Amino acid sequence: MRFLLFFWGGISLFPLFNWAQDASFKVGKLKYEGGGDWYANPTSLPNLFKFIRQQSSANIGLSEEVIDLKSPQLFQFPMIYMTGHGNVIFSQSEALQLREYLLAGGFFHIDDNYGMDPYIRREMKKVFPELEFVEVPFSHPIYHQHFDFPNGLPKVHEHNGKPPQGFGLFWENRLICFYTFECDLGDGWEDKAVHNDPEGIRQKALQMGTNIVLWAVTH
Repeated sequence: MRFLLFFWGGISLFPLFNWAQDASFKVGKLKYEGGGDWYANPTSLPNLFKFIRQQSSANIGLSEEVIDLKSPQLFQFPMIYMTGHGNVIFSQSEALQLREYLLAGGFFHIDDNYGMDPYIRREMKKVFPELEFVEVPFSHPIYHQHFDFPNGLPKVHEHNGKPPQGFGLFWENRLICFYTFECDLGDGWEDKAVHNDPEGIRQKALQMGTNIVLWAVTH
């Protein structure tokens, strides 16, 4: 199975944060077609990784690498992350590759940076025509993996006055895709000078991001 190397011989990464000195993994930042700005929030993932390392005394190696769905290297990543504001297009071959990746054990975090919603819902139907996005209950472990979020996602930026929602695709009861909507989570990970968000909001965003990354590498 192609993902066994990310499970560290059957031991989840979360315990490794307590003792491993050389654990490392890469998160793939998804480059996609359609004209949407896949490259948005360039400081988000580096800041999130720095925050995660600060939560542990271990020397955890975290890094990002741009990846597209046509690349055979996709299967080397335990998690892929996607953001942007606009249109998204997956070809049929890309949709099939993404489906194979997720069924093989990969995890997909989609972070709507405002404006992506109708497009990503359409494209994910190519990937899993038999599945529907459902709201992930607040009791789900992704909200409690390391930091506790009893009321679900934090709200980083206001757009339409709607509450933040976390939607998921589940396969055989496993959360394989987590879609953060009306939240702007990645904006909260960016350098403070980019949006000048209050520090309390930035901390909540980074804490929730930590939960998502830890979920990805332990499930």
